[in-house]
Amino acid sequence: MYDAGYVGMHWPKEYGGRSATLIEQMIVNEEMAKHDAPPATNGIGIGWCGPTIMAAGTEEQKQRFLRPMLRAEEYWAQGFSEPGAGSDLASIQTRAVEDGDDFVVNGQKVWTSGSIRSDWAVLMVRTDPNAPKHRGITYLLLDLHAPGVTVRPLVQISGIAGYGEVFLDDVRIPKKWMVGELNRGWYVAMATLEWERSGVGAAVGRMRTIGDIIEIAQTMKRHGRPLTDDPVVRNKLAQFYIEATAMKYTGLRSATRQLRGERPGPEGVVGHVFNAEYSKRLQHYVMDLLGPYSQLMRGAKNAYQTGRWGRTFLSAPGGSIATGTSEINRNVVAQRVLGLPR
Repeated sequence: MYDAGYVGMHWPKEYGGRSATLIEQMIVNEEMAKHDAPPATNGIGIGWCGPTIMAAGTEEQKQRFLRPMLRAEEYWAQGFSEPGAGSDLASIQTRAVEDGDDFVVNGQKVWTSGSIRSDWAVLMVRTDPNAPKHRGITYLLLDLHAPGVTVRPLVQISGIAGYGEVFLDDVRIPKKWMVGELNRGWYVAMATLEWERSGVGAAVGRMRTIGDIIEIAQTMKRHGRPLTDDPVVRNKLAQFYIEATAMKYTGLRSATRQLRGERPGPEGVVGHVFNAEYSKRLQHYVMDLLGPYSQLMRGAKNAYQTGRWGRTFLSAPGGSIATGTSEINRNVVAQRVLGLPR
C-alpha cells in the first residue's frame, strides 16, 4: 500500500509521503473501508508517533524514523503509563540519568500499546526528580531491541495480548533520540495524546461495523422474518448510523485544524469520549441482536461473522479507559475547551 502511494499521503514528500492533504488521506481510508480492505498496519506509529516527531523532532530523527515508519519496516509503541501512573500520568517514576552521550534508563511501563510486536517506542521518563512533576519529564525514543529491555505480553479479558509491560534495566538511549527539550517532555507527550484523541478516521471503522451489524439483522430471523423488518431495529440502526456520521464530521473539524498547520487541539477529546461510550452501546446492542449466538467465539460452529463479536464486546470497555478515562477527558473538555474552572 505504501509503494502504491496510499499510506501517509499527507506526510511531506521528504519524509516519505506525497504532500497530499489530510482530507485526501481520509477519503482513501474511507474508500478502503467500504471495500473491506484490511486496516493499515503500524497505526500507532503513523497516527501518533510520526506526527509528534515531525512537530518536535530534529531533522536527524525525521530522516531516520519517518520513512521506515510509513513502510511498516519498523513498528512503534507508546510507553507512557506505569503501574503507579496511569490516570495521573505526570507521576511517572521511570528514571533517566545522563551519562556522557546517553541516558541510562531504569523503570517499568505497563499497558504499553503494541509493544509485543514493535521495534521502537516513544517513552516518557523522569530526568529531574526535584522539579514539579510536570516539568521534570523528558521524551525519548526507545529501541525495544536494546540490551536491558524486556517486554512481556498482557493478555486481556478478550484473550488478545494487544498490550505489554516493558521492563527497563540500565537501558542506554542516545541523547540524539531525545524529542524536544530536556525536562520539557510533558508538552511533547501532550501533543502525542492530542493526535491519539483527535478522532480523525474513527468513524471509518464505525461505518464498517454498522454495515456488518446490518448484515446480521438482515440474516437473523425472528418469528420467521428478518430482524430488519422490525421498525424498532431499523430505528436503532439508523440512530447508530447518524451518530457515526456525527463522529465523522467531528473528525473533519480536527482535520481542518491540521490543514492550517495546527495541532489537533483539545477539541478532539470530545470525539474521543463520544466514540468510547458509543462503542460500548453499540457492542451491547450487537449482543442483544445475536441473542444466544453472542456467546459463540472465534472458531465455534454457527458463530456469526467468524465469532468476533464476543471479543469486541469484551474489549469495548477499555476504550473508555485508554488515553485517559472518560471522566478525565470530560474534565479536559470542561477546562481546556469550555474554559470552566477546576
